[in-house]
Amino acid sequence: MPKLRHALEPVTRLPGITVIIPTLNEVEAIGDVIAELPKSLVTEIIVADSGSTDGTQEAARAQGAYVVELNERGYGRACSVAVSAANGNCDIIVFMDGDGADRADLLEQLVAPIQNGDQDFVIVARASHLREPRSISIHQVVAGHVLGFAIGMLTGVRYTDMCAFRAIRRDMLYRLDMQEMTYGWNIEMQIKAARHGLRILEVPLPYRRRAGGKSKVAGSVSGTIRASWRIIATFIRVAVLSRKTVSAGRA
Repeated sequence: MPKLRHALEPVTRLPGITVIIPTLNEVEAIGDVIAELPKSLVTEIIVADSGSTDGTQEAARAQGAYVVELNERGYGRACSVAVSAANGNCDIIVFMDGDGADRADLLEQLVAPIQNGDQDFVIVARASHLREPRSISIHQVVAGHVLGFAIGMLTGVRYTDMCAFRAIRRDMLYRLDMQEMTYGWNIEMQIKAARHGLRILEVPLPYRRRAGGKSKVAGSVSGTIRASWRIIATFIRVAVLSRKTVSAGRA
C-alpha cells in the first residue's frame, strides 16, 4: 500500500525550466533545435519570432513549442516578451539561438549549477578546443575577449565570451531590470549581473556551425556593423548608468 504524505509535510518540486529561443527565418534548424532539448528537464519551450516568412513558426509549433509572434523586431525585445510569457512555475530561464549552433542536448550542464544552488547565472564559453571549425568568426572571438576585458575593468568580473546560450534564475533576471531591446541585450545582462553581485559561472561547451540559414549578425557586413554599434552603445549606456547609481548611493 502506498505511503500517504502527511498533510503538513512540505511538497518539493524540481525547478521549472523555460527555454526561450528568439527566431527570424530559422526554419531549416528550429525543428531539430527543439527536438534536441531534453524534454525530461524542460518545463516549456517558447519561440519568440520576429516576423519569419519561411515557416519557422509552424515548424516550432510542430515540435511542441509555444510561439510568441512579435510585431516589432529586436533581439532583446523578443527575449523580453518571451520572459513575460513564461509560466508561473518557471524558476530558471534559458536563452539560446535557433540556428542549431548551440548544443541543446547539453542543457543539463548549463542549468545544473543553478539547480544545485551554487550559481545564479551561467553562460556558455565557446572555447577554441571545443568549437567546430568556422563555427565562429575571428572578429567574434576578438570582440568577446575585448568586451570581456572591458566588463572586467568596469565591474571586476571577467568574461571570455558573449554567447547567447545562457541560464539565469528568473528572480535574478527580474532584479536586473533589463532595458535593451536590441543585440545589446546579452551584454547588458552580463554587466548588470556582475554589478548586482550575482554568482556567475562560465561553462565551456562545444559549439557547432549553424545548421542552416544566414546569420543576422555575422552573415553580412551591414549586420555586423549594426550589431556592433548596438553592443558598444549598450556598454556605454549601462556603464554610465552604473556609475551614476554608485555615485548616488554614496551621496
